Amino acid sequence: MNPKSYESHGAGDPTAGPAALGLGLLAVGGWLLTTARPWHKPGHPLTLGLGWTASAALLLCGLVLLARCVRTVHGRPDDTPAPAGPQAGAGAPSETGTDD
Repeated sequence: MNPKSYESHGAGDPTAGPAALGLGLLAVGGWLLTTARPWHKPGHPLTLGLGWTASAALLLCGLVLLARCVRTVHGRPDDTPAPAGPQAGAGAPSETGTDD
């Protein structure tokens, strides 16, 4: 009988932290954007501009973090080269050596 009840899965996913941070930045940026709406409460233009700028920066940073995590997880492995030209079988003429 094995005394360990759980298997060791290694260090875990390295993209989990940045993805969670990206989601958090998107949430805070969205919340800040909804609280800085000028049509609900008229405010000083400088305050509104700073609120909108901060929320846009948070939303953009969160989106960039999530996009990098998605590209890391779903991207092409590093050791495989990118295809240089049209792939064989995808509309390329076959080279069978027969002339019609």
